[in-house]
Amino acid sequence: MAPPPPQSHRSPSPSQPSGKSEVSDLKSQLRQLAGSRAPGADDSKRDLFKKVISNMTIGIDVSSLFGEMVMCSATSDIVLKKMCYLYVGNYAKGNPDLALLTINFLQRDCKDEDPMIRGLALRSLCSLRVANLVEYLVGPLGSGLKDNNSYVRMVAVIGVLKLYHISTSTCIDADFPATLKHLLLNDPDTQVVANCLSALQEIWTLESSTSEEAARERETLLSKPVVYYLLNRIKEFSEWAQCLVLELVSKYIPSDNSEIFDIMNLLEDRLQHANGAVVLATIKVFLQLTLSMADVHQQVYERIKAPLLTQVSSGSPEQSYAVLSHLHLLVMRAPYIFSSDYKHFYCQYNEPSYVKKLKLEMLTAVANESNTYEIVTELCEYAANVDIPIARESIRAVGKIALQQYDVNAIVDRLLQFLEMEKDYVTSEALVLVKDLLRKYPQWSQDCIAVVGNISSKNVQEPKAKAALIWMLGEYSQDMHDAPYVLESLVENWDEEHSAEDSTFFIQHIKL
Repeated sequence: MAPPPPQSHRSPSPSQPSGKSEVSDLKSQLRQLAGSRAPGADDSKRDLFKKVISNMTIGIDVSSLFGEMVMCSATSDIVLKKMCYLYVGNYAKGNPDLALLTINFLQRDCKDEDPMIRGLALRSLCSLRVANLVEYLVGPLGSGLKDNNSYVRMVAVIGVLKLYHISTSTCIDADFPATLKHLLLNDPDTQVVANCLSALQEIWTLESSTSEEAARERETLLSKPVVYYLLNRIKEFSEWAQCLVLELVSKYIPSDNSEIFDIMNLLEDRLQHANGAVVLATIKVFLQLTLSMADVHQQVYERIKAPLLTQVSSGSPEQSYAVLSHLHLLVMRAPYIFSSDYKHFYCQYNEPSYVKKLKLEMLTAVANESNTYEIVTELCEYAANVDIPIARESIRAVGKIALQQYDVNAIVDRLLQFLEMEKDYVTSEALVLVKDLLRKYPQWSQDCIAVVGNISSKNVQEPKAKAALIWMLGEYSQDMHDAPYVLESLVENWDEEHSAEDSTFFIQHIKL
């Protein structure tokens, strides 16, 4: 009988309690330091707090230390305050009784001389999210909204939104939305203004379904004085706040065309902003404002073209795809505007397939008499791409351009070169396109059939390609002496064919 495998003994991490005894040790150490003002006491508290937070983050229950943590928070050390607030916020929601113990010290910290501590304490107090403690939030929030420090006001504004979600009636009864509206139009700090705008939009949108007054207040955000006030200060806002303001402006309905041009002039420099989100939000405003002004569409497209093309090449593949998707709509609507910028849509070797596919569609759309040769030359390079789906798409793109009657001579020569490439998928796609071309340009039959006649039917495996080959064999049999024999070889393998399309063409052209 084999001996049992030896048991592994893992020593616990020094920062991880191995059992109740170590939690008890932390508890006794914290209790000894509570209220201590001895030199180095704060440093010792930091070490203990770090251990507690470390254990909390890996899932160990240290809620039994709640009282000791609160007692040790009576200090001016802001690092200790932050760690204590983090600990309290983590356990308060699941332990409402413990949360009650924190109210006094958080309310006391909300009156601290240090504005950073006041703001952090107010944020933690509003983050408790315990319904039966909302009465303790109203006073500190009212004081925070009137605080001399902008950071405290900024935290208080978001605190009002948190209070609204915990207890709507308490927030409305305290008339906090009216206070936020006053701050929105009068506060000198733009981040406070942005927070007020965000909070009011959310509160009044939710309230508007049951309150006509809230619905009217929400409409006031889209009034001309508010919109112009925000636009005149937009350069002072952070990037996030600028996007918030621009989103609001995109919903604004100007009274006349002159007002539209005023807004666009105010936002002109936002198109050169370093942040892509701000640029795209500004472009959205331009397009939205001129939606019904068909006579200025071309001018608007010309203005937003350069910023969009810059964004395509200056971000991640995901960002490029998002911008290209918007550009794609504009290209389809006005391809002539982008025809001179076709090189921006050339594919890069390291781009993902979804970006390349979208670029191929756009190259097809912007092709015209002046750029067809360059575009087709570029597309032909992609036919040898290791990414087979992209190679197929590029060949199809060449065919689409040919069907648009742009420089057909050069394109037909390129397609015939595809037929001579020793790649099955290239041959298959080229056969389908040659068939389509011959239907539209039968005058090219002599050149095309000379090349098609040299293709072995054994090398054509795809159903659509076989169907195209059979159609050409039947349609131009008088120019292809070997056509009956090629069809005979296809008939011999008839039992192996399962394509309805193949069957249709066989039936139509088997009698030569």
